[in-house]
Amino acid sequence: MPTKVLFVICVFICSSLAQGTLADYQRAFKLRETFQNLSTDVPDPASWIAGSTRFIYRKALSGGRHEFVLVDAVTAAKQSAFDHAKLADSLSKASGVTYTPEKLPFTIVSFTDSGKAIEYAAGDFRWKTDLSGYATQKLGPAPRRNNGVGRPPHPPVSESFNKPVASPDGKWEALILNCNLFLRAKGAKDSSALSFDGSEGNYYELRSIVWSPDSRKIAAFRVKPGQHRTITLEDSAPADQVQPKYVTLEYAKPGDTVDVKQPVLFTIADRKEHAIDSSLFPNPFALTRPVWWKDSRGFTFEYNERGHQVYRVVEVNAETAQPRAIIDEEAKTFFCYSGKKYRHDVNEGKEIVWMSERDGWNHLYLYDGTTGRVKSQITKGQWVVRGVDKVDDEHRQIWFHASGMYPGKDPYFNHYFRINFDGSGLAPLTEADANHTVSFSPDMKYYVDQWSRVDLPTVSELRSAADGKKIADLERGKSETRAPESFHTLGRDGKTEIWGVMVRPANFDPSKKYPVIENIYAGPQDSFVPKSFSVYNPMQSLAELGFIVVQIDGMGTSNRSKAFHDVCWKNLQDAGFPDRILWHKAVAAKYPYYDISRVGIYGLSAGGQNALGAVLFHPEFYKVAVAASGCHDNRMDKIWWNEQWMGWPLGPEYVAASNVENASRLKGKLLLTVGELDDNVDPASTYQVINALIKAGKTFDFLLVPGMRHSPGGPYGERKHYDFFVHHLLGVEPPDWNESDGPVLTTQATVQ
Repeated sequence: MPTKVLFVICVFICSSLAQGTLADYQRAFKLRETFQNLSTDVPDPASWIAGSTRFIYRKALSGGRHEFVLVDAVTAAKQSAFDHAKLADSLSKASGVTYTPEKLPFTIVSFTDSGKAIEYAAGDFRWKTDLSGYATQKLGPAPRRNNGVGRPPHPPVSESFNKPVASPDGKWEALILNCNLFLRAKGAKDSSALSFDGSEGNYYELRSIVWSPDSRKIAAFRVKPGQHRTITLEDSAPADQVQPKYVTLEYAKPGDTVDVKQPVLFTIADRKEHAIDSSLFPNPFALTRPVWWKDSRGFTFEYNERGHQVYRVVEVNAETAQPRAIIDEEAKTFFCYSGKKYRHDVNEGKEIVWMSERDGWNHLYLYDGTTGRVKSQITKGQWVVRGVDKVDDEHRQIWFHASGMYPGKDPYFNHYFRINFDGSGLAPLTEADANHTVSFSPDMKYYVDQWSRVDLPTVSELRSAADGKKIADLERGKSETRAPESFHTLGRDGKTEIWGVMVRPANFDPSKKYPVIENIYAGPQDSFVPKSFSVYNPMQSLAELGFIVVQIDGMGTSNRSKAFHDVCWKNLQDAGFPDRILWHKAVAAKYPYYDISRVGIYGLSAGGQNALGAVLFHPEFYKVAVAASGCHDNRMDKIWWNEQWMGWPLGPEYVAASNVENASRLKGKLLLTVGELDDNVDPASTYQVINALIKAGKTFDFLLVPGMRHSPGGPYGERKHYDFFVHHLLGVEPPDWNESDGPVLTTQATVQ
């Protein structure tokens, strides 16, 4: 056995047999580095270089080091992607931060200038390095993650009159003046009105203006503005001044009045406005921007009805201004527009590839764009299409990935396929019983297949897209760490499998009893249990303190049948708990060391709502909860997410699901955490829970982190969470951090 492995095992075994000690914390918080040192040849996803048959990926070396590899798919030749030493030296000089060749501060690079330079993000900035002389220049700030808060800001009434929209033939410009649409010759100062019905309460929107390709017509939206709610956040301890700062942002909430958009058609030759009958789109939550057919015969937009139970693709005839529904989706619960909508127009809308759950499973359909009727169901069966990778109009083929196709296997594993428009010729492109990620070359002649499981390090292969045959083995990852275990059992209906994973401490002793902690996120927009190998998962550090940490996908989450998903409809307080509790009990029946008399739970965002819900609605099972940045009342959170799953108009379901309204039910131990600058979930959602708990005379703990956005609380907050579980589930006092140096842990958590 290698010396380094013996050393690591000795450290784990020889550590104090007690749990929750300072040594446990120190070992847990160094686990990321430890596991990285024990994993080699694990590749990151491949990235193809535009216009070429070459691709690049990063792979792990021993000791936590990494190397970027460049591969030519034609010859299968591999080489170093660039001179790592020269790049490290150049970036260090440009940034003022010292970097080493095998620990560069980025995971992804993109080739630019025909492969002569690379761009990447390091620190707070984006950089570009020329690969001939290795000169590095700063490009600007690195992009900040978009939390998807609310809607775009309300356009001012005097909207951008100095930014006209030019016609395709270059002869005309359309602009907004005094809330109306105006037209002028290119470069002219004088303009004439095309509309006269615009006003401050019903204005024409500049960004919606779209010219027909023949420059003879314009489609635009007239907008009746909605409520445009704002929330104000306090930055109580800003870094650059003594006094607090205040941040105001637009944040629409369920039930708010939304903007109502009305499409209007204008003809240039006679300067006329043509009203469009709105009976097919009477109550929009949103309309997509108009898109003209290339022959200018008409334009389309998509209508998402308030309540998300009706979704239509509408075409407007350019000669008659008459609308018709090409595609009409009407669901008894919800149409999952945010995660399961796909549309591809074939031959300028003569046919349309469309995604739908109408038969109870997420599949692809081929529509006749002229008649609006389904020509064929392309995919079919008790499995789900997870995404479309390519539609080849010429050969009438679709490349897609799907899960659940193989009975008896994990129904969440992604596999890749090719199929003909008429549903024939289904050809698998992946083989191994694992979760696959495929990256196709720009010309679709090759692909890199990376596959793994939580207990199987990543394997990477180069394959031919024509027949799926393997061209070359690229990498076969190795890891000497303790792997999580996948486990499944039947859910509440006695027939549907519920899947999850278990993470044990590295010094696991099956003769002992271990408290259980569940990492929960039951948001209906996806499934969340990890399916691929990861060198390190934050759950492993928590387990290292003396717990078994698990994650489960219960009913109400996505990527299974429509019926499985529909459990969440107007029922978010369910959160799959009946399935989760059965899963826990099945594990305990198999493994005596799995102690379900001591079960804790934690989560962030929707997971924060779920974690608190566990000790409100199921306190007989869950004893300790840590809820971070929770959307504790669905009336307080962002409009699109909550109305999609809880419905509109707002009904009694919102009250039934509210942690605020049900706060008096609290039993067990609770820690609430929130960042004062959370711009994803309104922090007032947590404050209202606190208010209700105080009024009910309940005992709980609370951590407010100044300056923090949507997060479990940063390194301090995470350590506080760990302390809370150690104290209440292990029954021991955590280390006194005022006397000891506190370890630092930075994790990544799912956000809503």
